Amino acid sequence: MARRDKADRIGNLLDQLYPDTPIPLDHRDPFTLLVAVMLSAQTTDKKVNEVTPALFALADTPQKLAALPAPVILAVIKSLGLAPTKARNLKAMAQRLVDEHGGQVPSDEAALEALAGVGHKTASVVRAQAFGLPAFPVDTHIHRLAARWGLSSGKNVEQTERDLKRVFAEEHWNKRHLQLIYFGREYCPARAHDPASCPICKWAAGKPRRVRARAKRPGKLTEKL
Repeated sequence: MARRDKADRIGNLLDQLYPDTPIPLDHRDPFTLLVAVMLSAQTTDKKVNEVTPALFALADTPQKLAALPAPVILAVIKSLGLAPTKARNLKAMAQRLVDEHGGQVPSDEAALEALAGVGHKTASVVRAQAFGLPAFPVDTHIHRLAARWGLSSGKNVEQTERDLKRVFAEEHWNKRHLQLIYFGREYCPARAHDPASCPICKWAAGKPRRVRARAKRPGKLTEKL
């Protein structure tokens, strides 16, 4: 089956399973979404949602967050992975928003990626979910699913993003990103997965293969996400 035909069939199934796609990270506006996405690196959405109420009670604007000392931010988010680096990045990100963007989160991709701790995936999530701009954020889980189903070569997340943008219509990119996240959690986990019982793998998956994402040294955030 051609990739585009396979993607159409997958998209139809995803629309049936997930007609509504709420953002799994609790937030109030573009700024709090940006903060939550930054905190979600190498951490579950559930854990992020447990700490953001306390953080947003202290600082729910760039001005307030920039004014907080990094140790105070760290004390609030210390239960998350890579907390010291995230605390420093959050403060620096907020300060740059104040200094260069009037305290507003920009929708421009380059401007977002210039912020501390904000890489292409995080910028794509904010552009898609905060501003409704077409983007297809690819994390390691979507990268794995795309390779498992033969929608991408699986060489790296950048190639996977390009491949998925080719096979899914642009107007569906934002919801497909979220639908794939929900589907992966419910039906298609990385481990202990039975392809025969998966609504998509049972017909779309090829032979098992190892999918490698860009390596990171354990315990240290080595790149923007």
